[in-house]
Amino acid sequence: MKIVHTIKDLQAELSVLKAQGKKVGLVPTMGALHAGHASLVKRSVSENDVTVVSIFVNPTQFNDKNDLEKYPRTVEADCQLLEECKATFAFVPSVEEMYPEPDTRKFSYAPLDTVMEGAFRPGHFNGVCQIVSKLFDAVTPDRAYFGEKDFQQLAIIREMVRQMKYNLEIVGCPIVREADGLALSSRNKRLSAQERENALNISRTLFESRNFAASHTVSETQKMVEEAISNAPGLRLEYFEIVDGNTLQKIADWKDTSYAVGCITVFCGEVRLIDNIKYEL
Repeated sequence: MKIVHTIKDLQAELSVLKAQGKKVGLVPTMGALHAGHASLVKRSVSENDVTVVSIFVNPTQFNDKNDLEKYPRTVEADCQLLEECKATFAFVPSVEEMYPEPDTRKFSYAPLDTVMEGAFRPGHFNGVCQIVSKLFDAVTPDRAYFGEKDFQQLAIIREMVRQMKYNLEIVGCPIVREADGLALSSRNKRLSAQERENALNISRTLFESRNFAASHTVSETQKMVEEAISNAPGLRLEYFEIVDGNTLQKIADWKDTSYAVGCITVFCGEVRLIDNIKYEL
């Protein structure tokens, strides 16, 4: 695996490989890599000739400066994991490389980006679209891989690709969980042992709600989740919404969609965790 720091060097490497007809997969990450990221990289390696993994903590998608500063950075360990996963390139640019001047572009994909994360983190998805579009332009991949844990992000990136007419396939990959059910997240590194124990109530509640939903209404299921999280030690619910998986709009009845997804955001201590569950009724 080769580590590259500039767009120019990356494009020089890729142009030779693309001239040989090789297919390129891109896995955008913010580093602090874990088994969830590894699953994306392995999928890309299995489906493409060349896999580029970007490691870049993107400042424009953080609306909380404190969160940006505390975001874990483990580039050496990340590159070791990517080597083991047989990635071709680790693209590790500086902020100056990705933003030689301020990016003033505005991305708007209402109503996808105005609900849930969009409502609680204003500007977040604009920053996501800025960096992901920059990576698409730099790499021009055939496929790009994103985890379904960031469910809303995935829907917005698909819409961005459609509207900007990028010639690439977006591949959504399933959530990877610890054996005890906790969704893998780079932010888990910030949890104390007790907080991690408390955080298990998030996935437990979602799994229980899937069984509960089989014999209860949408509003009853919503209430069950909200009450369970509110009663769990050390957790503070920011939101839980049951939405149509395509439009991200709230549903009132299970019959409203064949693709119902429960999306949740919870503070565990100071750490903000997201998760989601599909309801198969």
